[in-house]
Amino acid sequence: MHVQDAEIVMSAVDPKQYPATGFAEIALAGRSNVGKSSFINKLINRKALARTSSKPGKTQTLNFYLINNSFYFVDVPGYGYAKVSKTERAKWGQMLETYFTQRDTLRHVFLVVDFRHEPTEDDIQMKDFIEYYNLPYSVIATKCDKIPRGKWNQHFYRIKKALNLPSDESLIMFSKETGEGVEKAWTLIEGILAEHQQTPHN
Repeated sequence: MHVQDAEIVMSAVDPKQYPATGFAEIALAGRSNVGKSSFINKLINRKALARTSSKPGKTQTLNFYLINNSFYFVDVPGYGYAKVSKTERAKWGQMLETYFTQRDTLRHVFLVVDFRHEPTEDDIQMKDFIEYYNLPYSVIATKCDKIPRGKWNQHFYRIKKALNLPSDESLIMFSKETGEGVEKAWTLIEGILAEHQQTPHN
């Protein structure tokens, strides 16, 4: 897909603030600093549209990025950062649950994990949450350029096993440095959008 227009249109904390366009939404969920913003920026070939932060836990809203005036990437608050208070974590959890369970235009979730490490308990809980609510999802494993290519298979199948993924296609290895996985991700996204256009909406 050739991205001509990309902009952040809003940061929301509750449904009253969500966009009302009816466009498909693809959410990105993952630990703080796992590379969700870098994934968005690489896909749309912009250096800094999505906000990256050196301070984990800083994103406290659902950030809606409108792409080509046709769909949204939705960057949700990162989880698993210890310095965030329990009260704050509970608030974020409620915000995420409301969005994931009530948003009709949410079409797919990208669960973003770090290719270098085995998925954390938080990653596994997030995957179980997504499955519990029967949301279509794929896993994006970032920073694969940090691992020697000869060890890719070992890391790939370790992540697949830990998350109990149904198929190899459920997991895309990604690197913002080399562009690994960009084409696969766009192929998947284009399929999701085509399906969304064929689905009748209220």
